[in-house]
Amino acid sequence: MIEFSNVSKVYPNGTKALDNVSLKIEEGEFVAIIGLSGAGKSTLLRLINQLIPATSGTVTVDGKDVTRARGKEIREIRRQIGMIFQGFNIVKRSSVLTNVLSGRVGYNPTWRTILGLFPESDKQIAYRALQRVDILEKVHSRASELSGGQQQRVAIARALAQEPRLMLADEPVASLDPITTIQVMDYLKKINREDGITTVANLHHVDLALSYATRVVGVKGGVIVYDTPMKGINKKQFLADLEKVYGRPIHHDEMLGEE
Repeated sequence: MIEFSNVSKVYPNGTKALDNVSLKIEEGEFVAIIGLSGAGKSTLLRLINQLIPATSGTVTVDGKDVTRARGKEIREIRRQIGMIFQGFNIVKRSSVLTNVLSGRVGYNPTWRTILGLFPESDKQIAYRALQRVDILEKVHSRASELSGGQQQRVAIARALAQEPRLMLADEPVASLDPITTIQVMDYLKKINREDGITTVANLHHVDLALSYATRVVGVKGGVIVYDTPMKGINKKQFLADLEKVYGRPIHHDEMLGEE
């Protein structure tokens, strides 16, 4: 589904965020990316849908080279990639329905989007997406009236409305309380399992990676230093192995706070 081949990213200020990274992610996986702040996690994620360009190397998604895609081709690729952000990235003055319908922009001509004239079929897709995350009753509410957890569920519904094959989540629960964090992660896992949508999530918390991911990839200094499937993993050994990622072993009763 996703392949990085010798990918590096150097920012204009000289910061090398990724250093010759090669990585393959298979269809249907739930991959958690972990690492300290500045390790390159967000850069890795944003290269997949080309929110930022690679300095060198290639990134392919479903066999298509996104690093060289332009115009209509990159728009069609992005249409298949849902993205969820830490800050939700929803328009708070607009209704929940309008926010979710923005996930259908890639399927409609520009004039329809500008005028907000989405067909009934798109509205039905939006309703179903909201139902999937148990927030359909808020469909006509202003987004500003919702709690943080509800806003993130709207963001997930918007991504679902794209009917994506791939879901990217950039620290999706970093600003949420512990109870809401579990709820949001449960929705992401449910979507991954039931719809077979490949999911790649940057996570601050090691315990979430252990609980929800089918595979954990650790990044340190722009290099992948850890990569293992979670099936049958020994928790104690897993936490000890994280010394490669964090510079010290992680204890079983320790929660990694925001980095």
